[in-house]
Amino acid sequence: MTKPVQLSQVDSFDHEVDVLVVGHGCAGAAAAIEARRAGASVIVLERFSGSGGSSAQSGGELYLGGGTALQQACGFTDDDADNMFAYLSKALGPYADEEKVRLYCDGSVDLFDWFVDCGVEFVESLYDAPTWMPPTKDGLMWLGENAWPYNEVARAVPRGHRPAATGFGGHAVMAALSATCDALGAETHTDTKAISLILDGDRVVGVTARKFGKDVRYRAKAVVLTTGGFVDNEQMLADHAPVLLGHGKVSDGGDDGSGIEMGMAIGAQTRRMGFVEAAYTALPAMVCRGMLVNGQGNRFINEDVYPGLFSHAALHQPGPCWVILDEAGLDDVPPGDLWGVRPSYGAETLAELESDLGLPPGSLESTVAAYNRHAAESGTDPLYHKDDKWIRVLEGPWAAIDPRITFGGGDVKTTGFSGFTLGGLATDVDGQVLSVGGGPVPGLYAAGRASSGMHGEGYISGTSLGDGTFFGRRAGVHAAAAVKAQDA
Repeated sequence: MTKPVQLSQVDSFDHEVDVLVVGHGCAGAAAAIEARRAGASVIVLERFSGSGGSSAQSGGELYLGGGTALQQACGFTDDDADNMFAYLSKALGPYADEEKVRLYCDGSVDLFDWFVDCGVEFVESLYDAPTWMPPTKDGLMWLGENAWPYNEVARAVPRGHRPAATGFGGHAVMAALSATCDALGAETHTDTKAISLILDGDRVVGVTARKFGKDVRYRAKAVVLTTGGFVDNEQMLADHAPVLLGHGKVSDGGDDGSGIEMGMAIGAQTRRMGFVEAAYTALPAMVCRGMLVNGQGNRFINEDVYPGLFSHAALHQPGPCWVILDEAGLDDVPPGDLWGVRPSYGAETLAELESDLGLPPGSLESTVAAYNRHAAESGTDPLYHKDDKWIRVLEGPWAAIDPRITFGGGDVKTTGFSGFTLGGLATDVDGQVLSVGGGPVPGLYAAGRASSGMHGEGYISGTSLGDGTFFGRRAGVHAAAAVKAQDA
């Protein structure tokens, strides 16, 4: 952990600025935009050679609702902030930060309009099928709102907002935000890695950094840490989130927890450091047409739920998990949703498949028999409540898909899980970093995955870019106001 530097130890500064943002992903861009619009001078430090970070490599989903123009254009006119809050507070829990979730839902329509104002484009159409990522440019998608138990606590309305891009769309979001930063006059210093915070007493007044092996010192009236999470730091994972050890990493390679450690080194508080998102590379279009079973041959969740939630459940199951399909189910998967994935095993009987997969004898036969009995008698799933539209009697021949094989169906084996961390520096709703004593650390803010945002133990796609920009904006506004107060 890098120790802070006292102001008395700094002979001179290379740059002076009102608001210094460390990290140029979505949260950093949002903070920079709002700080500039509030009249503060802004410099953004980026350790790599260009802006974007892990945000640019993401799927680009933005979890927005409450009645956005895109929702209404697609015919969903009955959403509101209360309905959104009912769903999101449950889907992100337990232990979601309800104050932050409430603010996020209340401000979601404004956040959508902000993205549009920054130049993010959306196609006014709905992708109406379970998927990790639509193979189209449709701007709206379901993210589990229509699955049990969430459809019992809130009206089912789709809220996955996607930029007009095919495949991974994070680059489109970041291109628009970066261009807005540039247009507003925020400076970006690339290839510059922040190393330590500079303190004047207990107030943060800048950072030391390294650029091509040279020390660079920045003096600032407010510092905003938006450096990402810590999935790339094996020691921090071992200390705080060991469940991700040995699994794939969803990052640009720079989520090393450096901003979190800089804050901890001056006595900042952290929250929810053990909370993670883990994506299991099982295709939702396959899973909902069959079943997901664990290493004991048992189902453990309704397969039409948001895939991030079945991934969380799978992460804690005994043994490897398998997607089980019959021939009719496999044939029913739209070609665009196959992503090149093909069955890993095929068998005429369930007994053969059990043997091939190393499942306990009779386990899969028993699971399928119970599923088929309810499908035949009532067309329902009373055990796990999968939606009736996916329920039918499953019949051989059988296929099993091993999600530990990467998308594309190659021979490369993985754990099947890739994830990132959700915990970080404790902040209030304005992005002020809190000390272990409970009060704000003067001059220090954080947003995005460097902070503990609104997430509990659950996760929904679009809530990282969503809460990163939402609370990044609030941090930028508050930091600029604090600068004006210092200057007054």
